[in-house]
Amino acid sequence: MELVVLFGPPAVGKMSVGKALCEQTGFRLFHNHLLTEPLSTILDWETAEFKKLVKDVRLRVFEAAANSDIPGLVLTYVWAFDKPGDKESIDSLCSVFEAHGVKPSFVELKTTLETRLQRNRHPERLAAKASKRDVDASEKRLMNYEGKHRFNTDGDFYYPDRHLCIDNTNLSVGETVGQINDHFHFSLKAAA
Repeated sequence: MELVVLFGPPAVGKMSVGKALCEQTGFRLFHNHLLTEPLSTILDWETAEFKKLVKDVRLRVFEAAANSDIPGLVLTYVWAFDKPGDKESIDSLCSVFEAHGVKPSFVELKTTLETRLQRNRHPERLAAKASKRDVDASEKRLMNYEGKHRFNTDGDFYYPDRHLCIDNTNLSVGETVGQINDHFHFSLKAAA
């Protein structure tokens, strides 16, 4: 089994890359909005109750996945490196798989702010993420986060031996996935 933590700033392309990686490998995708979108219809994003529920459910999903026979799991995550709680959350999730002998692979995506603003309006993103459909509000949040947090490692990462950083500004999703597979040598699923 494999665990891939696919991280980077908002609208960098994590979900699209994760979907394509899963199509090639047979891994399952847990993009963060699978959980946050339905919960946000009940609780506000910034409340303590929302954050606790997201954390608890995400952990339960990881426990179930680690005990299953799936070939791998890809988690997308907006990791703010200036917030210690984000590393603690990732370490907690990874420990579930590490207890089964699985070492996580970390893939960092980065691109220009201009590219991210364009991707923020992509139809696939809007279809999968209801909270992004008010594009003006979504763009405002993106810009607000940009000034508050550090979303890329700038070469300084906690687990350098299991880390790949890709600038996907001028890469297609397929080219990005190709670099991931070239680096980590994930098994590709057999053609049907």
